[in-house]
Amino acid sequence: MEMDWHQALQDSLHWLAGASLITLASCAAAAVLAVRFTRWGSQFWQIAGSYLSPKHSWHPLLVFALLLVLALFSVRMNVLFSFWYNGFYSALQELDQKVFWYLLGVFAVLATIHVLRALFNYYLTQAFSIRWRIWLTDRLTRDWMEGDAYYRGQFLDEPVDNPDQRIELDVNSFVTGSVSLVLGAVSALVSLVAFTAILWGLSAPLQVASVEIPRAMVFAVYIYVIIATWIAFRLGRPLIRLNFLNEKLTANFRYALMRLREYAENVAFYQGTAIERNTLLGRFAALISNVWALVFRGLKFDGFNLAVSQVAVVFPFILQAPRFFSGAIKLGDVMQTSQAFGQVQDSLSFFRSSYDTFAQYRATLDRLTGFLDANRQAHELPRVSRVDHDQTLEIRDMQVLRPDGHRLLRNLNLSLKPGQALLIKGPSGSGKTTLLRALAGLWPYAEGEVQRPGGTAALFLSQRPYLPLGDLRTAIAYPAASGPDDEPRLQQALRQVNLAHLVDRLDLPNDWSRILSIGEQQRLAFARVLFNRPQIVFLDESTSAMDEGLEHALYSLLRNAMGDTMLVSVGHRATLANFHTHRLDLEAQGTWRLTEQHTTVEERT
Repeated sequence: MEMDWHQALQDSLHWLAGASLITLASCAAAAVLAVRFTRWGSQFWQIAGSYLSPKHSWHPLLVFALLLVLALFSVRMNVLFSFWYNGFYSALQELDQKVFWYLLGVFAVLATIHVLRALFNYYLTQAFSIRWRIWLTDRLTRDWMEGDAYYRGQFLDEPVDNPDQRIELDVNSFVTGSVSLVLGAVSALVSLVAFTAILWGLSAPLQVASVEIPRAMVFAVYIYVIIATWIAFRLGRPLIRLNFLNEKLTANFRYALMRLREYAENVAFYQGTAIERNTLLGRFAALISNVWALVFRGLKFDGFNLAVSQVAVVFPFILQAPRFFSGAIKLGDVMQTSQAFGQVQDSLSFFRSSYDTFAQYRATLDRLTGFLDANRQAHELPRVSRVDHDQTLEIRDMQVLRPDGHRLLRNLNLSLKPGQALLIKGPSGSGKTTLLRALAGLWPYAEGEVQRPGGTAALFLSQRPYLPLGDLRTAIAYPAASGPDDEPRLQQALRQVNLAHLVDRLDLPNDWSRILSIGEQQRLAFARVLFNRPQIVFLDESTSAMDEGLEHALYSLLRNAMGDTMLVSVGHRATLANFHTHRLDLEAQGTWRLTEQHTTVEERT
């Protein structure tokens, strides 16, 4: 008995020293081939190829290689436990007390090694996943933000839905799914080889009719699992589509809840509670309908898998029972056969039992690659040619259209120098705000050349200012950063725009867009201009929530405190004309009229 155990231990150590390296190399080669030459592999490589490339760093590859070694070591531990069970049950059958206590001591050693391996494997897996998630989140966020794809993506023929979910939830699902499925597949393949060898040695011929099947146990388990896997794949195929829809519908429902919270005051004023509730329940009903479809499909899929697994429990006992009762084999051989059969069955069934996980993983791959493709398309959308220049605003041959092809502006040419200001006027829908979007490089349906100050030397103020999350000093300094030495300037800017009551609240973090009224937010935007002192400011009806007296005071403040700054304003009030040296009137069919000091300078059609 001890001889058999010592031989098993020696064989396992020999395997760990040599065959593990060959298996590791084979697994790595197979993984590379799978990643590069299958559809799933190409999607995976598109998402994570840069991280796992040696050009990025050898560290992820080395850690992943160590995880593979630990997976192989786990298989060898299972093999040792298999031989231990054989010896232990045989000792019980033979009432051999010495061997019984000896094997209990061996179990204590194996169990200690197993626990330490499991804990180290858990830590290494989590550390690898966390670092990978950090890198991938940074990569997707950067890809989404660069080139204004987060804004320009809405102009695509098929805009991507719920990018927030794809960056947060899908990234986590991708990382955890990749690690667990790859390591699980490697463990399954190695276990299949190791325990098939054990099962082969324990198996005996089986007489079926007049045909004798050699090593019947091995052939039986392979045929059994292959047929079960084929049926399971047929049952589980719809899960891919259902999981994709589940993520999409969940995100749609969550977005509707967030949007209601964001526009709570507007909804309350309109008394639109009933309509909003119907909208929420409608989206939730679509989600629940898909959940029920997942439940019914899961009943079929999981029910079949449970039935297959339960039959597999007694199958090896049935086949080995005649040999045991005849005395050909011992109880330990029966128990080892059962365990080996179970390991082979589990290994062969890995893809069958994990089909639901693969379906969710496939949906995650589709969503992440779709997100990357949408960002790439958004980057490729046309925009006006822009040259950064600190001194002037030059517009040459500007063409602006609506998405349906209707021309809003034709052949616009104008020039502004430091200290000059342009007022853009025109009826609603004539393209005033759209012209500002084109000058910012955001509008894809525009052509021409623009020369203007770039970066933080240009500020765009919308009708409803954007206030970032954080303290008040962050909101004033945005998009720049402020330090302790900037506090006097911040306080002065607040006093200049009649927000002196906020001077002592600079370090108070809050959602200021909910606390301040629209008029106060617009005044805060003017304080932002005074703090950043850009070379050009674009104002899109940025004083619409103010009375004429306050509007006059703030425009006078800008013109006096920042005399060299160029202003480009969109507005309807006639009082704005006194603060601008030029006026651009947008007229019908893309025509326009540019006047200077109330004198017509140029007119184009």
